[in-house]
Amino acid sequence: MKRYILTLWLLLAGSTIVLADDNKSTTRVSAALKSATVYRNGAEMQHKASAELKQGNNELIIENISNKIDINSIQIKAPSAVAILSVEFSNNYLVNTEWSPRMTMLTDSLASAKKNSDKIQLALTNATDLLDVLKANRDIKGTQTGLSVAELMKLMDYYKLKSAELQNEIALLKDRKTKNEEKISVINAQIDEEENKNTSTTGRLVLQVSSVLAGKYEFDLSYIAQNAYWTPYYDVRVENIKNPIKIIYKAKVVQTTGIDWKQVKLSLSTATPSQWGNAPTLQQWYLGYINPIRAMDKSLAANTLSAALAGKIAGTQQLDEVVVTAYAAKAKKSMVGAASTITDIKPLYVVNGKIMAESEYAKINPSSIKDIKQLKDASATAIYGSRAANGVTIVTLKDGLDDYVSVADNSMNVTFDIDMPYDVPTNGKEQTAVLKTIDVPSYFEHYAIPKLDKDAYILSKVTGWEKLNLLPGQANIIFEGTYVGKSFIDPSSTQDTLNLTLGLDKRVAVKREKMIDYSSVKFLGSNKLQKLTYEITVRNNKNEAVNMLLKDQFPLTTNKDIEVELIDAGDAKVNTEIGVLNWQLTLAPGESKKVRYTYSVKYPKDKTVNL
Repeated sequence: MKRYILTLWLLLAGSTIVLADDNKSTTRVSAALKSATVYRNGAEMQHKASAELKQGNNELIIENISNKIDINSIQIKAPSAVAILSVEFSNNYLVNTEWSPRMTMLTDSLASAKKNSDKIQLALTNATDLLDVLKANRDIKGTQTGLSVAELMKLMDYYKLKSAELQNEIALLKDRKTKNEEKISVINAQIDEEENKNTSTTGRLVLQVSSVLAGKYEFDLSYIAQNAYWTPYYDVRVENIKNPIKIIYKAKVVQTTGIDWKQVKLSLSTATPSQWGNAPTLQQWYLGYINPIRAMDKSLAANTLSAALAGKIAGTQQLDEVVVTAYAAKAKKSMVGAASTITDIKPLYVVNGKIMAESEYAKINPSSIKDIKQLKDASATAIYGSRAANGVTIVTLKDGLDDYVSVADNSMNVTFDIDMPYDVPTNGKEQTAVLKTIDVPSYFEHYAIPKLDKDAYILSKVTGWEKLNLLPGQANIIFEGTYVGKSFIDPSSTQDTLNLTLGLDKRVAVKREKMIDYSSVKFLGSNKLQKLTYEITVRNNKNEAVNMLLKDQFPLTTNKDIEVELIDAGDAKVNTEIGVLNWQLTLAPGESKKVRYTYSVKYPKDKTVNL
């Protein structure tokens, strides 16, 4: 009897479990990406999802998120009526069961090209076989039946005609085959390009939730995706040496998170998300030297994300303790306040210098407005006449992406907020964004070391550069509308000025020559005394005065048997520690100047010194 009771109890318990599973609802929804904050390594992505939930327990599957994330960074904000019981992250490998229209078109084109290639190969094989048969049977055999001359001529004409026909057909088929193979190669390359977008899988979150009431609920979720980063670079434009230089701050944004970022609010931060939650402890701090240019070249040469964003660039960690904020929000607030004061008076609207109807003005997106000014009374009618009797609202629209970028200068990092929707496909290609344009006062001078280079260079000396929130990066130099090459901006420099090379100036000539008449060689016992004199000539062929920093050097020695003496520095400023001579020259248009210096070297006469 007890056995029957136990069996019945198990059956009832099993049926209860089945009923409980049947009552749990499973809902699948797709998350919509709203904003992304891209760090030097990684990106914080914020999504929204909306789901219909039943009362009680629900299984909610949120799809269309990144396929590689930091699971510990997942944050989900749910309504108060919903309790999240558990969260599980996994990849959806069925995302590409339906290919994109472009991928479908490419695969169809590839299949058609391969089919055409098979047909061409078959026709080529047949034509080649026929030509081989023709060649194999061109011998005239038989001893009893002879051919007349007329029959022989017909046979030769037939062979000639058929052979030429087959050879032309083979040549045409080989040409078609080559072109078809090139087409296949191009299609394969394009398919590889599509596959590099990392869209073979997407991520999804499986949530076990409990809802007090049935209804539609909104969920906000955020996480750190690993396959995204940005790097800074610059355009330095110089119209002429009389005007300030323009530094155009740009960013290259790269992401392969598995989903395309379409019309998202984009922010760029110099911070690096912390992967550890433990409080820091101090260790021994040993000083050393860092070459920022070498570190940057090493990072640029690497293709992996970790190498590109390892944070080993000099100055990055220091700059990560600084953040960035802008004027877009202020402009928007001022626009709203101004609009509320002019609703009743219906003034004349002038947008970017063009008079516009009130209905057209109402269609302008407020985020596109850079500035609003109002003219009233006599000041308005003096410019626009009687139609401006009720006042004039002068509106200036934002011009270029940099007008949409606000900079937040916080205590921990620098953040650039782009106040307009942005697209960044998940293809691993660099997307360029212009962050801001800065007019920087600069002092220009010419620079020459004729011992190493016979040309004179133009240098731009930027002061107060530490206030510009610059990061280490390459810079494209455009001087007087011409691209002259690349430079490197090193904000970790300890110098008061930031030096930028703007290229050569062929109109300033520099010549260095050894003065034979003032040089000599003498033998003093077992030693040899050699005196050398050099003269440097600088000529300004421009129609304006130039300032010139001229450098040369004399040798130094650590060998006690070698003695060096600087006899005449030629009015140069001498750095005896490194053996460098500096001349600061000012040359009027068409003026030439000469400098001369002499030094001597004494060493054993049976030795050879690298002079």
